[in-house]
Amino acid sequence: MALAAGTKLGPYEILGSLGAGGMGEVYRARDSRLDRDVAIKILPPHLSENAEAKQRFDREARTISSLNHPNICTLYDIGHQEGIDFLVMEFLDGETLADRLRKSPLSIEQVLRYGIEICDGLEKAHRSGVVHRDLKPGNIMLTRGGAKLMDFGLAKTVTVVAADFSSLTVTLSTPVASHPLTAQGSVVGTFQYMSPEQVEGKEADTRSDIFSLGAVLYEMATGKRAFEGKTAASAMAAVLERDPAPMCSIQPMTPPAFERLVKVCLAKDPDERWQTVHDLNLQLKAIAQAGSQPASQTGVHTLLAASSRRRGQLPWFVAALLAVLAVGSLVLAYITSHRSAPLLRTAIDPPEKMHFNFSGDNSGTPAISPDGHYIVFGAAGVNGEQLYLRSLDNVTAQPLPGTEGGYFPFWSPDSRSIAFFTFDKLKRIDVGNSSAVSLCDGSLGRGGSWNSDGTILAAIYYNQGIFRVPASGGTPTALTKVDFVNYSSHRWPFILPDRKHFLYLAVNHDQPTGPNTGVFFASIDGKENRMLFSSLSNAIYAAGRLLYIRENSLMAQPFDPAAGKFIGDSKVLPETPQYDGSVWRANLSVSDNGMMVYVVSGAVVGTQSLSWLDRSGKQIGTVGDSGSFQELELSPDEKKLAVTDSNSAAASIWLYDLSGKPRTKLTYNSGVSRTPTWSPDGREIAFTSHQQASISSLATSGGTPERILISLPGRAGNISPQPTDPGYGSVTSWSHDGKYILYDQAFTVYALPTFGDHKPIKYTDGREAVFSPDGRWVAYVYIQPGQAPQIFVAPFPWTGAKWQVSQGTMGAEPRWRADGKEIYYYDLSQINAAEVNGSGSTFEVGNSKPLFHVGLSSVSMEYSPSHDGQRFIAITATEGSSQQLTLVQNWVSELGQ
Repeated sequence: MALAAGTKLGPYEILGSLGAGGMGEVYRARDSRLDRDVAIKILPPHLSENAEAKQRFDREARTISSLNHPNICTLYDIGHQEGIDFLVMEFLDGETLADRLRKSPLSIEQVLRYGIEICDGLEKAHRSGVVHRDLKPGNIMLTRGGAKLMDFGLAKTVTVVAADFSSLTVTLSTPVASHPLTAQGSVVGTFQYMSPEQVEGKEADTRSDIFSLGAVLYEMATGKRAFEGKTAASAMAAVLERDPAPMCSIQPMTPPAFERLVKVCLAKDPDERWQTVHDLNLQLKAIAQAGSQPASQTGVHTLLAASSRRRGQLPWFVAALLAVLAVGSLVLAYITSHRSAPLLRTAIDPPEKMHFNFSGDNSGTPAISPDGHYIVFGAAGVNGEQLYLRSLDNVTAQPLPGTEGGYFPFWSPDSRSIAFFTFDKLKRIDVGNSSAVSLCDGSLGRGGSWNSDGTILAAIYYNQGIFRVPASGGTPTALTKVDFVNYSSHRWPFILPDRKHFLYLAVNHDQPTGPNTGVFFASIDGKENRMLFSSLSNAIYAAGRLLYIRENSLMAQPFDPAAGKFIGDSKVLPETPQYDGSVWRANLSVSDNGMMVYVVSGAVVGTQSLSWLDRSGKQIGTVGDSGSFQELELSPDEKKLAVTDSNSAAASIWLYDLSGKPRTKLTYNSGVSRTPTWSPDGREIAFTSHQQASISSLATSGGTPERILISLPGRAGNISPQPTDPGYGSVTSWSHDGKYILYDQAFTVYALPTFGDHKPIKYTDGREAVFSPDGRWVAYVYIQPGQAPQIFVAPFPWTGAKWQVSQGTMGAEPRWRADGKEIYYYDLSQINAAEVNGSGSTFEVGNSKPLFHVGLSSVSMEYSPSHDGQRFIAITATEGSSQQLTLVQNWVSELGQ
């Protein structure tokens, strides 16, 4: 019987329902005497007549009253009124762990903190002679004050024999899909978290709670249940017969010590588990305090777990073991100091059904962690691109969640965090965390380096200088400024060992081989900034030397990093890392302990195809050869295709004749030309030129000079201490009457008149705006603060009205069908189609449905629909890339020291 708001139970007034648990209904109420909110749990009348249910309800009251601890929900009162038995408990303002886990796994720091708090509460219960027997995420509340244990309805004292399966049900009154299975008709716990002995109906003791806690810790760290099953029988079989998947296979950055701890918790035999929650709590605290992965303690943890029940022998055992470890450490130190690691080379393959993404604007160049234990790299497949983590003691790589579309990763000095770029952000993901966080805005970033003082040096915009960014996130400040006379970009910063100086590459896109392009040495305090040598590639420092590319060879030259001076002659190393001319860098990374990883020179630079896809995503043809591409658009008559080719440092626009004739080059200026957009009659193409510094147009027939329509503001000078994005503009659409060109700059959409003085008109905040076929509407991407990008439609000219079109996690790259009745958009995994109607005075949005999965490398004009919407041409990943990744151990031995 549900209680209505306003019902009074003694001095308590019911405010509303909080849910239904295994042994009762829970309500929020107001204590009129003490003027505070409380939680009231009632035993429903149909159960109050059941002797066993009443006994359990009374036992819960007695149990909670005996447990006074900050990590256990407090019992305030008990009562009985008009046949209703109720408990009055502390009202907990927060969410259950089960609700929190539906969003994402927890970071390892959160897992350890909450795990320790759960252990503290559970230890209090065990010391009081109480076994919980139903420990699960739904019975743990996360509050501002920490984790709190709830629902002791199935608890028992350790002297009481486990109850037989009864006729009671403890299923929650919520959908099965959102909560773990409980027995329909018989339960003493929740199957996915029950220990094997509970499943078999045997005696449950404190070690049963430890098993359940292990299942909870596993789920907290991975987001997956340790034991899963669609039915009660399959869930019980999983608990009895199967071990859960290794945590590192789900969350690659799970600390090994923590994974071993959970594995001991989940031992099938109670004698092989941690024997007390106190022991488990000590281990959690040790891992949290270490904040790393203490390999030297591996043997200690395992042996302590196996021998913890031999209490009398434990002190002698630990003392002897520590002595052995101490002697072993001295011997190992002596051996390693007198014998260097051998020189070894090995090849690393991409993840299954994926290929490496090592070249171009949005590439996941390989980066080895400073401690030499991990490699992070980008890989692509049919479902898109993201970063992968490969532990060198594991043969498989694991995807890093939240890094979709990530590129140019780099490590923190302690090897516990990875920073990377996306199309509009600099982000980081911490070791053991399941989600990435944004540090600052950016656009087409060009590398970073992480200082030990908690700051990052990064080229957050591809055509500006180097900025300093707090590693915790915040406002960037400029360290270098591009003069735009001799240079067009500063990139690839590399912090030197003194942490006061750094290297970077300054380039000139207009004169790629000119003398001004080179490696610079600068101080973080801004007092020093000078060229070291001319170079078309970046430089890094390792083993007392600068490593850089010269004439396709890898050079190593002794270097004083504090003085910024060469102190010896260069030496050619046998490694042949790839030079990616499209972004001016060597695909090379080194660790602090003599490991090197690089992309083999001669590998294909560019692993993309121009593919025709049908409405189901099936490839039905290709255009031209594979390569590296950035944007494309079909001509109005669908006979030609304009494509940005990025196989060199100065990207250019090419025209493909779809009848099969050879392609022709459209732009010949020395700088970068991008974002080709057709005029409605197909006679011209508008594009951004000279590193997106201007918007120009060219006749598609050739023979005429480039016509500059507008020079984008903000390039000259670049003196602001705060970053903006003045130089990166994109041409996105040309109106059907030929009068306006839409472009975006710094997340603002402008309409550029093709007549008169070409003075741009601000349209709205957003990007990727495209005119409807009749020119009355504009579809565009708008990013609301704190939310993912979505597709909106607004009238042209702007009136203030707008309608959201995309439905789902995000929307990007809007495109119209030629009749204006469908809008297509990309959500980072698939192309979607939304039914729309713009024929009236207002805009109508219908249903949205997914069409097909496709992996686009960025979000900038990478597909174009046919007029009828039955075919799409897109930049897709090419299967079977020939790029190779090589790992070298002890490359320093090649220096001949």
